[in-house]
Amino acid sequence: MNKTLVLGGARSGKSALAERLAAGSGLSVSYIATAEALDEEMRERIARHRADRPGHWQTIEAPCALALALRQEAAPDRCLIVDCLTLWLTHLMLAEDASLLERERAALLDTLPNLPGRIILVANEVGLGIVPDNALARRFRDEAGRLNQAVAALSAQVVFVAAGLPLTMKDTR
Repeated sequence: MNKTLVLGGARSGKSALAERLAAGSGLSVSYIATAEALDEEMRERIARHRADRPGHWQTIEAPCALALALRQEAAPDRCLIVDCLTLWLTHLMLAEDASLLERERAALLDTLPNLPGRIILVANEVGLGIVPDNALARRFRDEAGRLNQAVAALSAQVVFVAAGLPLTMKDTR
């Protein structure tokens, strides 16, 4: 089981750590992006992130069908970065099809244990702040916490990043 979950807050350095781990893997790297360029600010962010990554890394966009993208891309000689689970969760929660979240979450959790190669998943830890003041935000915080726990249980390594400093929480490799 060569799965790593990298958790942290906004701008904590979690994506940079995931990219360093992938670059150091010695494997061909595919970057599975869950963001969508729905406004100018997000288009600029995505362009900046792409420019910062090595040109030979492949980028796959998977805002909702993450398990499918993982099954299609995973191989023994490949390293996949998923950045990030939190945006993916947001897309699923806001989808018109209310059942999409449960279906895609189940598909991800069923798929992860069977994937070959190196898989690095990035997620925000959103449960450390104050209790949100509205029902949707509270549901999001709760769903993110449950998802992070489930993915952590399936991961050989879990790293928490704060201020660019990684703290290994689990390592059974």
